[in-house]
Amino acid sequence: MNPWPFVTAAYVVTLGGGAILALLSYFAMRKAEKPVVSEDER
Repeated sequence: MNPWPFVTAAYVVTLGGGAILALLSYFAMRKAEKPVVSEDER
């Protein structure tokens, strides 16, 4: 049985999951660093 399809699938899952996690973390960071608008400035 050829192991390369499983190796390729493992890399795709790992790199894809890492990319998704990085994007979600980036957007969460951007949201957390957004300036807060106080009631007086509205």
